[in-house]
Amino acid sequence: MDKLIITAAICGAEVTKEHNPNVPYTVEEIGREAESAYKAGASIIHLHVREDDGTPTQDKERFKACMDEVRRRCPDVIIQPSTGGAVGMTDEERLQPTELFPEMATLDCGTLNFGGDEIFVNTENTIKNFGKIMIERDIKPEIEVFDKGMIDYAIKFQKQGFIKTPMHFDFVLGVQMAATARDLAFMVDSIPQGSTWTAAGIGRNQFPIAAMAIAMGGNVRVGFEDNTYISKGVLAKSNGEMVDKVVRIANELGREIATPAEAREILGLKPLK
Repeated sequence: MDKLIITAAICGAEVTKEHNPNVPYTVEEIGREAESAYKAGASIIHLHVREDDGTPTQDKERFKACMDEVRRRCPDVIIQPSTGGAVGMTDEERLQPTELFPEMATLDCGTLNFGGDEIFVNTENTIKNFGKIMIERDIKPEIEVFDKGMIDYAIKFQKQGFIKTPMHFDFVLGVQMAATARDLAFMVDSIPQGSTWTAAGIGRNQFPIAAMAIAMGGNVRVGFEDNTYISKGVLAKSNGEMVDKVVRIANELGREIATPAEAREILGLKPLK
């Protein structure tokens, strides 16, 4: 079984300081939270960025400032910008961080309901265009999957040449699809041989899904984007506290934690120069 890759989704686009005062907005705060997760054992920082007032943005210069700060504090961590952005953003807005040529970026493979009247739109042409641009810019996509149909889309577009193999999937459970052992196993059984995968549980599902993924040989995503509590009724002090909890679970289950260099090897990324 490969070592465990831990991704820290440190702020997202929807969660605010009203949910947890430790959610980062500023460049300094994002650097602080990335460093806390990195020191606890995260190899990947899944990155959304905000304006100082918390407004989500895909502005390239804001991403650059935040990525530079993360690299200053965590020199070898894998930075994975989101191309999802926030509900209502245009494709052009969402693609801006790919102009910075990160090692990885997210690729959402379908449209989904996102609560209330909000719909996160990803048309077939959007998916194909994002995939094509990531190939051109030598960016490995993390395929964001919220239900089984998105796996089928990814396989379809891979066959058409818009996504390279081996593919890496992130199963986000508890938004559009239930967060159960049955559902996670179904998703894992549906991806092509040779693919890698990560699982993220939303809200109270975060740590149960993490434990399942660890036991099944997959990888784990935790962080304020998905959940702001470390345990029932107790707000997390930092993303690092969440990563540390995953490390403890992994230790109990006999999974070693991957360093960023080991994560690059597992994911097929180029070593740092």
